[in-house]
Amino acid sequence: MTEPRFDPEARAALQARFLAEAGWAGAEIRPLAGDASNRRYDRLSGGPGGAGAVLMDAPPEKGEDMVPYLGITEVLRARGFSAPAVIAADAPAGFALIEDLGDDLYARVCAADAEAETPLYLAAAELLAELHAAPAPSETPAGAARHVIPPYDAATLRREAMLAADWYLDGLGLRTEALAEDYAGRVDAAFAPVAGARTALALRDYHAENMLWLPGREGTARVGLIDYQDALAGHPAYDLISLTEDARRDTSPGLRAATTARYLDAAGVPAGARETFEAEAAMLAAQRNLKIVGIFARLRLRDGKTRYLDLIPRVWGHLQRDLAHPALAPLAAFVARHVPAPEPAVLDRLRAGRTA
Repeated sequence: MTEPRFDPEARAALQARFLAEAGWAGAEIRPLAGDASNRRYDRLSGGPGGAGAVLMDAPPEKGEDMVPYLGITEVLRARGFSAPAVIAADAPAGFALIEDLGDDLYARVCAADAEAETPLYLAAAELLAELHAAPAPSETPAGAARHVIPPYDAATLRREAMLAADWYLDGLGLRTEALAEDYAGRVDAAFAPVAGARTALALRDYHAENMLWLPGREGTARVGLIDYQDALAGHPAYDLISLTEDARRDTSPGLRAATTARYLDAAGVPAGARETFEAEAAMLAAQRNLKIVGIFARLRLRDGKTRYLDLIPRVWGHLQRDLAHPALAPLAAFVARHVPAPEPAVLDRLRAGRTA
């Protein structure tokens, strides 16, 4: 079956129709910074009554699906969290007009005021504890549709971790079938203890460039949330390590420890269970960082986006710390033996393109 072809002119016409039907035809449109996906964001001003909003453009022709976004938004807003209100949406067309939460991303606020960093991260930890106080739903309304929330199961953990072999190693000309098979077996064994967890809604991209500080609100509503459409039902530690082991900004050992302690206290994790929680957090952190190494290599090799390569050394540092946990010794041995550290010469090889 032939994939639908993306037609920019037809897409622009669909957007104009969507905005007109929503009553925003005369709004001024300015682009917002994009992300690593095929979604596009624009800021609108001069809407009905002078209102502002954000337009999310998620083209189905590029593999985007608006239904998960609408569904997870329903879950979060029903719990009182600051996910953007949906003003209008056309899921089949891939458009949503959403509340504008402003520009105060955690990353920007922390860069401008170092003293703000710890309070912001502690608030983010408290949000996770509150989110995890209720079990992850299995499905949710999503506008006129329903969204079934997938599990973060063994197959997903493996598929994501394999990105390190399929893109980073392969991009360096080092992947072989035997090596990939060995790696897959170690991945399955390493992450088996967390593969059955379903208690938490894992937002998956819970980090400083996907959260906004909203000091005019109260409690955990001060933490604005975006980019959560890939949420899965999984382990409660996943978003905690996503927050503390950020691929895009440095986090100090003290900040990571304070954030983790605040989460454990707020979530009521008993002292006797904390050692197990920390071991499982290390497993999930290692899985996430292996995945990110692969994704950043893929963004260069498949999508031509080179800037993500510069983030790999920070992710590698996180990974080395994660793999130091005794529970991950077999996987750590494989990485030490077969996966080159992202030294400048290694990254230059990826910049040059896939090795023949």
